[in-house]
Amino acid sequence: MELHLHLEGAIPYETLWELIRKYGGDPSVPNMEALRKRFRYQDFPQFIETWIWKNQFLREYEDFTFFAEGVARDLADQNIRYVEAFFSPPDLFRLGLDTPGLAQAIRAGLARVPEIEINLIADVVRDWGPELAERTLSEALEAREYGVIGLGMGGSDYKFPPEPFEKVYARARRYGLHVTAHAGEASGPESIWGAIRALQVERIGHGLHAKDDKDLLDYLAKTQIPLEICPLSNVCTGVVKTIEEHPVHSFFEHGLFITINTDDPKMFGNSLAEEYQVLEDRLGFSRQEIKTLILQGISASWLSPERKQDLSEEFCGHPAWQEA
Repeated sequence: MELHLHLEGAIPYETLWELIRKYGGDPSVPNMEALRKRFRYQDFPQFIETWIWKNQFLREYEDFTFFAEGVARDLADQNIRYVEAFFSPPDLFRLGLDTPGLAQAIRAGLARVPEIEINLIADVVRDWGPELAERTLSEALEAREYGVIGLGMGGSDYKFPPEPFEKVYARARRYGLHVTAHAGEASGPESIWGAIRALQVERIGHGLHAKDDKDLLDYLAKTQIPLEICPLSNVCTGVVKTIEEHPVHSFFEHGLFITINTDDPKMFGNSLAEEYQVLEDRLGFSRQEIKTLILQGISASWLSPERKQDLSEEFCGHPAWQEA
């Protein structure tokens, strides 16, 4: 189960290498080893710069079909059963691409891997402002036939607060899209409050800096708004210094509704299995608590109640689940 995964950040290295070669290569990455080293960051702004660099090799709809298939195969090989994945249309508008075209192209690639179920969340990318967010939403509403079920907002949360996007989110909710937003990743608890109050989100991406506001922690525990926690991502981008300093276990003990995710796994070199292993080995989670987190991921998804029940029974009935 993954509820917070960016498709463009999950492109397998071999797939991205093919795209780089397609567009003439890049002197900064003469080989695969150099490409892997490119995905190391001193801080969150450098991560954003690398995201932008990577996206220059995504130029045509067929590129999205190509990499979507690669992402889906990689996830299926990890035995991940269901994903709600972000894609970022505003990053591509300058190339003449639109949200329905991107969603259709992505769906064509995903459809080649029937072993995994992936629904899409259109990311308005706060850095581009409310005007392009409005365009993204309007186009996302036209793309629901391709599995677009929600609206999200990533980007530089430390620069761009959520409140200017209030009308966009109100419209998304009015037309039946689910809503989530990155908040409190590289910004303080005020970002999370803004996502809750102004955007009325159903889930919160990251929510890391809720740790700095006791009233917010109490509110999140009371309301059970799910948090899409991405521990290894937070270490890689430098928003927490070490995994031992990550507040995920204290959140869990405080009664917050936690889900575990990888965020941008090929940009951070992590997998969902490694995320859970780190929780057990270094953050004090028991096997039973990890099972709880997995089931909470199913519960927090935007699947139908019947599909949630089916998935829960499938997980709980698996021999590996019984042995753990």
